[in-house]
Amino acid sequence: MARRALLVEDDASIAMVITAALEDEAFTVRRCDSIAGRDSLLAGESFDVMLTDVMLADGDGITSLGDVRAAHPRLPVIILSAQNTLDTAVRATDTGAFEYFPKPFDLDELVRAACQAADGTGAAEAPDGAGVEGLPLIGRSQAMQDVYRMIARVLRNDLTVLVLGESGTGKELVAEAIHQLGARKHGPFVAVNAAAIPHDLIESELFGHERGAFTGATQRTAGKFEQAHGGTLFLDEIGDMPAEAQTRLLRALQSGRIRRVGGSEEVAVDVRIIAATNRDLAPLIAEGTFREDLYYRLAVVPIHLPPLRERAGDVEPLARHFLRRAAQDGLPARSLSGEAVRLLEAQRWRGNVRELRNLIYRAALLAREDEIGAATIGQLLSDGPSLAVAGAGADAGPGAGGFESALAHWLAEVQPAPGTLYHSALAAFETPLFEQVLRQTAGNQLRAAQILGINRNTLRKRLDDLKIDPDAFARRR
Repeated sequence: MARRALLVEDDASIAMVITAALEDEAFTVRRCDSIAGRDSLLAGESFDVMLTDVMLADGDGITSLGDVRAAHPRLPVIILSAQNTLDTAVRATDTGAFEYFPKPFDLDELVRAACQAADGTGAAEAPDGAGVEGLPLIGRSQAMQDVYRMIARVLRNDLTVLVLGESGTGKELVAEAIHQLGARKHGPFVAVNAAAIPHDLIESELFGHERGAFTGATQRTAGKFEQAHGGTLFLDEIGDMPAEAQTRLLRALQSGRIRRVGGSEEVAVDVRIIAATNRDLAPLIAEGTFREDLYYRLAVVPIHLPPLRERAGDVEPLARHFLRRAAQDGLPARSLSGEAVRLLEAQRWRGNVRELRNLIYRAALLAREDEIGAATIGQLLSDGPSLAVAGAGADAGPGAGGFESALAHWLAEVQPAPGTLYHSALAAFETPLFEQVLRQTAGNQLRAAQILGINRNTLRKRLDDLKIDPDAFARRR
């Protein structure tokens, strides 16, 4: 008996390809291009699976699925969408969709899902509380679509997630998205960086300690597990956790109970664990510095976060997003020229999204025009991290600050009067900027002026005004 599929797709070319592929798998396909047509066909015929686009001429294919679910609760639905954002993936999951495919999709994978849906028991019940807002995970590249789909799949369960990716790719953002869009969103989100805690303190940090457990322990203190009770505990840089702490962490994951340092009482904790690392754990397991059994406990659902160099199409939306964020943080409102965008897209971005963010913040501060051009971007790229203001490197991690953190700290301390922010910020950062460039050029004013993109006479006058002696930066033999 042939399986029956309803295809709701207003792009005739896409509909023709999907129809042909489904018919090759013995489907009888009925096709329409609107919500009205869909409802008419569902009223008179029965189907084993429905495939539907999101943006249709007469409405939103996801929003209108409520009526379909009410009338046909066992009909599995596969959602197709060119609106390739995390919000779309989450909305698709919230409807109880059997599967979600961003366009362009893998046709073989789509047909395989349709066969599974038609032969199975149908879609899951739609969860309560649908319609949450997405987080600013920016990007519509295929690599990010795979990330969005994995995030959507873990929102309605408590499976342990291991986020893998290079430094600066946004692993904590993924963890925050899973927490804030998931069932534990009303509980706490607690983050701890295993690499930033001294090895002799990490167990106390995670599990807490009793009074008198060690010198300086003057009172009982709850650890991160207890602080995260009812919510999510994000363990960043898990690959740097010392062996003894790994053993206690494994025991906590297995039992759902922890014991404070210096204590004998076990405390039950209800937390979801999301871990992350920028290291390849396989060599660490092979050399015995990371427990294999802990790895399998953490990597129930691995999510691989792609480096920025593998998602070049996302550079422009990310850059424009960071410009908007910079303006919200008190920097001048800027735009990007087309040439500047193309220059950004051509970079390798060893520091990934964090490096791009920091460069955009520097450009927003230092650009001489409202539109940031290719010359400004090119100069900042050629200067590299060594030109970062106030010692904030472009590759600085969360604990190291980053340029925007230095600026935010300055704003909080100085609190410039309304209407004076732009000139106050320039005055505060001009001296360390000039000194950094002079240090880089060993006091060579001509080279410094070229790097800064200003006239040599202008530089000399500003150095005199700021009482900066370029000879102090000359290298002595």
